[in-house]
This record gives sequence, C-alpha cells and structure tokens, in this order.
Amino acid sequence: MKPDIQTFQCKDDGEIPNNGRFPVIVYKQVFTDTPSEIEPAFNRHGWTNSWVNGIFDYHHYHTNTHEVLGVKSGDAVVQIGGEQGERLEIQTGDVIVLPAGTGHKRLSQSPDFSVVGAYPNGQSPNLKKRDTGSRAQSLSEIEQVPAAETDPVFGERGPLLDYWKDCKEDGCD
Repeated sequence: MKPDIQTFQCKDDGEIPNNGRFPVIVYKQVFTDTPSEIEPAFNRHGWTNSWVNGIFDYHHYHTNTHEVLGVKSGDAVVQIGGEQGERLEIQTGDVIVLPAGTGHKRLSQSPDFSVVGAYPNGQSPNLKKRDTGSRAQSLSEIEQVPAAETDPVFGERGPLLDYWKDCKEDGCD
C-alpha cells in the first residue's frame, strides 16, 4: 500500500524555531485499520521511549530530538509550526513526524482522542515553550540533531528517508 503523504516546511516565526532542514511529514490513514499496531511499528523501527496520551494544548517543541505522533483513537485539530502554522485535522491511523524544533499544540479533540509518541533511538525529549530568551541556545541544539536513520512507519526503506536525505546540511529545496 502506498500511503497518502503530505509534507510541509515550517519557518522560524520568531518564537518557535521550527526546523529549517527537515520538513514535517504526515502519513494519512496509514494505520486506520490497525491502530493497535502503531506503537509496535514505531518501536520495531527504532523509534522508542514511546508513550500513549494526548497532545498539549499549548505550543511546545523539542530541541534535542525528532518526534513521531500516531493517532491511536479519535480525532483532533492540531497546529504545527506556531501561531501562523499549519492547522491539521488528524484522525485514527494518521501519523505526523515532527523534526526537532517544530512547534505543535492541540486546538481541539474528540473525547476518545489519544496518540502514541516516540523518538528515534529512544531519545528523551526536552520540553521547550515559546521563549525568545533561550532562542540562540535552542537554534544551536536543533542544528545538532541528525537526520533519523529509519522511518518510524516503514523502517529502513521508508519515505521519510527520501524526504530528509537531501536536507541534512543545507535545508530542503
């Protein structure tokens, strides 16, 4: 099955650094029929330190690792990239890969909404909020995070590797 994939780049908005090298990747309905397989798939492909919960209702990001979110149940509207960022409607089976530094928050959700989150190589994410005072340090930390070695959904041959391969140093064209 070829997944429906969306990608977009989030620009630095002055408060949320986002990621100038790697695009956000959205796999639509890739686990619609098998949401119980989300966490095992992530873990099998080296995206571990997983958890099941919701998404915070305030803008936050991680400067030390990328993050994957797979919708295990329900639906929600999330904002990616800061106040002027993309609004995404996500539902059971959808997966979002957030490059380090990418702001995200939940705007609304169904009562049964839950996501599986995980990180490449089991990284422990830090939690950053909008703060212009720590901006230089955040940008430096984000630049140090390497491209993921595997796709959280498809492993060693997944689309993420194609989307991120030409973005490792100079950003994507």
